[in-house]
Amino acid sequence: MENNIFEQIKKVNENGQEFWRARDLYKLLGYTEYGKFLPTIERAKESCKNSGQQAEDHFAHVSEMIKIATGTVREAEREVDDYSLSRYACYLIAQNGDPRKVEIAKAQTYFAIQTRRQETQDLLAEDRKRVFLRGEMTEHNKKLASAAKSAGVTNYANFQDFGYMGLYGGLRQKDIHQKKKLKEKEGILDHMGSEELAANLFRATQAEAKLKRENIQGQERANKAHFAVGKKVRKTISDLGGTMPEKLPTPEHIKESKKRIKQPAKKILK
Repeated sequence: MENNIFEQIKKVNENGQEFWRARDLYKLLGYTEYGKFLPTIERAKESCKNSGQQAEDHFAHVSEMIKIATGTVREAEREVDDYSLSRYACYLIAQNGDPRKVEIAKAQTYFAIQTRRQETQDLLAEDRKRVFLRGEMTEHNKKLASAAKSAGVTNYANFQDFGYMGLYGGLRQKDIHQKKKLKEKEGILDHMGSEELAANLFRATQAEAKLKRENIQGQERANKAHFAVGKKVRKTISDLGGTMPEKLPTPEHIKESKKRIKQPAKKILK
């Protein structure tokens, strides 16, 4: 069995997402009947749940019509159950399959390598977004500081706190720092993922624009304006069904992302 046989049965949906059909996969894994393959799928689904992921995101139960022989000229169809499986689901199925089957052993190796490659690609994509957005935050925080100064803000740390409080449901910078369990000299922006950085970038750019557009003057009015912008961004996240920024995971320091971007892909895969 050649490794690329799994790529040959791979399908791609209208959104460009790859998937495999369980009824295509089971024979390649050495199972003679689909029914005997289902317990393996169930074990894989359980492994998926235990890893903290939603099984439905990787094991989508579907049904389709297939043609059956009737012994007459006319063709008939019947509905059969099936699963649309992600690459990760295929990996878990291989890990939970009958280890005595040679086909399972080969599939374990193949999907382990392919899953690791996909994880690496996803990690690098996140690294690039983080580094880009962190750079944007540096530039736009400078512009926000300049706009705040022109508005008469004398206590910039206090002004920043109001923006964070609006976006983080009342949390100040020190509270966010504590929630992320960071060391004393570690900056909160350096430990934000791309989603959290994007929310803060939107806050910063819109706060700067509001100060200038409405010609806001004075520390108190500027604080209130920054709070209002942060609160509006938070509401937008909520309306879209997103995760509140204080509940997002805390990644390692941004310098690690910068290191990975510079490394050859082969070294990252090790």
